[in-house]
Amino acid sequence: MTNVASRGRTLRLAFISAVVSLVAAFAAVGSTIPLFNIYRAEDGFTNAGISMTVVAYSVATLATLLVLGRLPNHLGRRPTSIASLILLLLGCVLLLNVHEIGILIAGRLLMGLGAGLASSSLTSYIVDAAPAQPAWLASVASSQTVMLGLAGGAIASGALVQFGPWPRDLIFLVVIALLLVSVALIVISPETVTRMPGAWRSLRPRVYVPARVRSLLPVAAAVFLATWAAGAFYQAFVPALVEDQLHTRSPLGVGLVFAAYMGPSVLGAPLAGRFAPATAQRVGMIGFLAGMIGVVTAIATGTLVLFIVATIVAGASQGIAISAATRALLHGSTLADRAPTFSVIYLLSYSGATIPALIAGQLSNTFSLPQIALGYGGLALVATLFTVIAARNPHIDATGNSPAR
Repeated sequence: MTNVASRGRTLRLAFISAVVSLVAAFAAVGSTIPLFNIYRAEDGFTNAGISMTVVAYSVATLATLLVLGRLPNHLGRRPTSIASLILLLLGCVLLLNVHEIGILIAGRLLMGLGAGLASSSLTSYIVDAAPAQPAWLASVASSQTVMLGLAGGAIASGALVQFGPWPRDLIFLVVIALLLVSVALIVISPETVTRMPGAWRSLRPRVYVPARVRSLLPVAAAVFLATWAAGAFYQAFVPALVEDQLHTRSPLGVGLVFAAYMGPSVLGAPLAGRFAPATAQRVGMIGFLAGMIGVVTAIATGTLVLFIVATIVAGASQGIAISAATRALLHGSTLADRAPTFSVIYLLSYSGATIPALIAGQLSNTFSLPQIALGYGGLALVATLFTVIAARNPHIDATGNSPAR
């Protein structure tokens, strides 16, 4: 009994450390967003240039997931988690001196490498160490901590840029300190997996999803692609949108608008646990589509209140859909399954962030921001229709396996 209680305490430490570290990792990613308008005004960066920084970040994340996504199974959760935090820290150090677009792209690229490794290592660490009850906690914590970090980083950055000293630097100093604390927490936390041979072989790019949930992947892909595409839209274009279309230049306003999309995702996610995964995905995507329709309408009419309300609806709804899709793919997962499954989840997610952002960045010199927003609304419509028609639940068969219907 003593050993069980002691193991419970050490796993609780690992869970808390991994959650705090994942928040810190994505707070670093979100911290740059309110600074984009300052870079535009003071350094002459264009919307196309800012969009390319989002693409650089996403491409680096995708490459890391493809090559290093299975490494946490071989080296352990702790060392790969620490490496991810150090990469993010180096990105923050580089962003302390941004005066040309190349430095911003390089800093975001380093952040992408760190975020990619964190997306497989820290998320797997969270699921490994999560308490058994409530049952939805592992999927919500692993999928929505990312959103919480992005929202918190954007709000903190906006506030410090607007009201604090050293507006271009202070947020990165704060995030560096938070990342150092996170490294210390991971160092004192227990490992949850036994190291396995084959680390070098695991570096060969390979996409793997357990056969029992493979048929659930198309709908999950639609959910991840559409919702993360909208997130990339908010990163790349909302700073300019808030200033040009909604007529406010406040960095805190930019941070709050971005957080209004990411933050409610955390609140919506626990609702997914009340429904079967297929039902939750349908409900979430219908709400997400309604929110995106409101966003497009608000941009076309210049209505700030509608824009904020619609953003909150879309954000909360994506939380329901993303958590449900993640829960379905983790159904019946083993320790060895988790890192490659999360790699696939984030490969799909960052593909959704990268490809539309790359296209939109190229079109931003030809089409207006309201027209670009309409394109993202069209993507939401297609993904929602597909989810409503095709969503299915995982289930246990008579042999104890978990194929999907």
